[in-house]
Amino acid sequence: MTDHKDYDVPFHDAADHQQKIEGYPKPSDGRLPLPIRLIGYFLFGGISLMVLAGLLGNVLFN
Repeated sequence: MTDHKDYDVPFHDAADHQQKIEGYPKPSDGRLPLPIRLIGYFLFGGISLMVLAGLLGNVLFN
């Protein structure tokens, strides 16, 4: 297993410039920020609940 601590170290001057001056985000652990994750949880959870409710309603009322 490789160590991922070297990913936030820029490997040339252009990447260093983007990180410091332009605000280019540094690579993280591959995780999205918490607000985006919460939106995803609510979206996919709501969609799956609607599908289950639709299937259950179709079985019960038809």
